[in-house]
Amino acid sequence: MKSNVKWQYNETVQVGTDYQDTSNVQAYDEQMAKFRDFKKESTDIINAICLEREHSLLEIGTGTGNFAIEAARYCNNVYAIDVSSTMIAYAKQKAQAMGISNVAFIQAGFLSYEHNGPSLDMIVSNLALHHLPDFWKMIALKRIYQLLKNGGTFYLGDVIFSFPIEEYNHKIDNWIDTMKEKMGINFAKEAEMHIKDEFSTFDWVIEEMLHKSGFKFDIRHKDDFFAVYYCKKN
Repeated sequence: MKSNVKWQYNETVQVGTDYQDTSNVQAYDEQMAKFRDFKKESTDIINAICLEREHSLLEIGTGTGNFAIEAARYCNNVYAIDVSSTMIAYAKQKAQAMGISNVAFIQAGFLSYEHNGPSLDMIVSNLALHHLPDFWKMIALKRIYQLLKNGGTFYLGDVIFSFPIEEYNHKIDNWIDTMKEKMGINFAKEAEMHIKDEFSTFDWVIEEMLHKSGFKFDIRHKDDFFAVYYCKKN
């Protein structure tokens, strides 16, 4: 897809925290570490997709590069993309400081990335797809399918709603209250912003999209607000 199409969704427009701001990017790892174990997350994903030395991997929405850097220890080639140029610059510096040289950090997103090279073995997207409205999620998933080699693996983890729609008021209020209790008022405000302004959707919507894209998939985890799908290209 050409990036100059006038009606294409603009992935660089961000909601909430401005990750083009260097100070926010620098604080990202410290803030996220309050409730996320990056090392364990990365190891769990690597084990789930059975990443091996000969594989090539693309991460969409790399942020500060935590997963991409860890994955680079297990395989030959990692491509790590993000729509924030500041995030990409920060992740690149982090990798260099750690002596990691087999990651290509590229400013791009689901809709704009153009892969130069053989089809990919693995694609990982963790907590990124919700930035796209549903129409563009479907376009993104079709593009991911096309980027993979036959038999390739797509790992998708995201905020996805699986509670009964009749319970949405109660479920969302409880979720935000839990965020406030466990992680503080700032994270509760982030959760409110996510519900109000971002594009997380229902499990049945995502699952139909995966099916329509051509994937066979297993549900590896699902609760009211988060799901993980392990997908294979037929």
